[in-house]
Amino acid sequence: MVQDRSRRAARFIEVELRQVRLNLGGRPVLRGIDWRICPGQRWVLCGPNGSGKTQLLKLLAGDVWPSPVGGGTRSFRYGGEIFTDPYGIKDEVAYLGPERQDRYEHYEWNHRVQLVVATGLQRTDIPLAPPDPADRRRITRLLAGLGIASLSRRRFLTLSYGERRLVLLARALAWRPKLLLLDELFNGLDPVNHARAARCLQRLSRSALPWVLSTHRAQDAPAAATHWCELEAGRITAQGRLSAASGRLRARVAAPAALKSARSSVTSRTHAPGPKPRHALALITLRRARVWREGNVVLRDISLEIRRGDCWLVHGANGSGKSTLMQALYGDLGVARGGSLLRAGMEPGVPLQVFQRRVGLIAPELQAIYPRDLTAVEVVVSGLGASLGLNMAASALELRLARRALRRLGAASLAARTVRTLSYGQLRRVLFARAIVHAPDILLLDEPYAGLDLRQRTAMRRMIERLMSGGVTAVMATHHVDEWPRQSTHELELARGRVVYCGPVRSPTVPGVQRAS
Repeated sequence: MVQDRSRRAARFIEVELRQVRLNLGGRPVLRGIDWRICPGQRWVLCGPNGSGKTQLLKLLAGDVWPSPVGGGTRSFRYGGEIFTDPYGIKDEVAYLGPERQDRYEHYEWNHRVQLVVATGLQRTDIPLAPPDPADRRRITRLLAGLGIASLSRRRFLTLSYGERRLVLLARALAWRPKLLLLDELFNGLDPVNHARAARCLQRLSRSALPWVLSTHRAQDAPAAATHWCELEAGRITAQGRLSAASGRLRARVAAPAALKSARSSVTSRTHAPGPKPRHALALITLRRARVWREGNVVLRDISLEIRRGDCWLVHGANGSGKSTLMQALYGDLGVARGGSLLRAGMEPGVPLQVFQRRVGLIAPELQAIYPRDLTAVEVVVSGLGASLGLNMAASALELRLARRALRRLGAASLAARTVRTLSYGQLRRVLFARAIVHAPDILLLDEPYAGLDLRQRTAMRRMIERLMSGGVTAVMATHHVDEWPRQSTHELELARGRVVYCGPVRSPTVPGVQRAS
């Protein structure tokens, strides 16, 4: 029995880090890391934004290297051999995270889902050859196991953010990894897909495959997890078996005082102000709107009126059309003939950018396509012109406005950092600064708090609520009831591109919407 377990364990990777240090851009990111991951162990990695979680996972994956001087040691044991660098085992490690997912948007890799999963079998970024019949059967089984077999023929970039995440999980499993690294796997998943991903991890626990899952939310710690590791300011501050420390893990990930505040704010929403009087100015009006993407109708017969001072909540399952609606409101997607989308003050011939300069936008696609060599302050300055980069050097006034916005969000220390050196959560805070730098009239917020730890989610939510109290109009798409602003006035529920409900905000216990923690 012991020999059988040893043989099974030898088929997977064991990693040991000893006093590992990592510097990026001349600054320390990881310091004195001692960590051992063995076959059969399933780790939850937690810590606040900027603590180094993503870089630690990349170091385990062999994508980054310890500092050359005094950087400690990293070793991999696999198949009875010990490797002191990742070259011999790198192809045996599967890594899935927001940055990897964003590459598909950044490089416009729009292959069919079947081919995306096939790249896992081929262990490549892009398809090298069509899958053979045996590969197609395996791909079908993987997609069916995650409940997304119907997506097989879809183009990847036509999928919702959450659907893409499950497809890339199928790709990671097709890799047949000997070590699986999952960075914020559950971000952007609706309750149904969240449960599918959790069941997948439960099934994986039947083997000795080691995996590491980073998360900011206590509810995302899977029942199958065996160990936890806490990271703060680039150092491991605690680690151990979950059976002995599961209560502490939840306390660490879900800061009880902030959680209590978040829950009380949800309760108070039942007493939130009702819809604004309908004589308020209509800022955006949709009538029988249809919106197409990549040759497919995504939204059908959408009619709504967004008036000054409204706060609209948009929710629905992954693939229901929430992000497409937000892109249409912003102007990145058009409305097909037979429907209309009208914006206040936008007469024929007025450039769309005039409207976009009145809008503060937060969206996953925006985070995915931003140039990686821009500094944080340049990203914020670009919000003044509703652009993705700078056409000319920023003026002294623009830099002052940008730095002021970063200070409002507690992100002043990030000003000189480039996009590529920021964590996902840090970049999200910078994009919040970009969204408010020009004092917008309208906020379009598509899953705005994704990638933020609880403290930052709470701070960003309070900032958004202050803006709404000052009269800013908002449209927010989210899966989490606890993220609904207190000033919410209207609710739009979508299913398969059609309206299920459109009217005054209902009770926060809407079926199919997660209660965040």
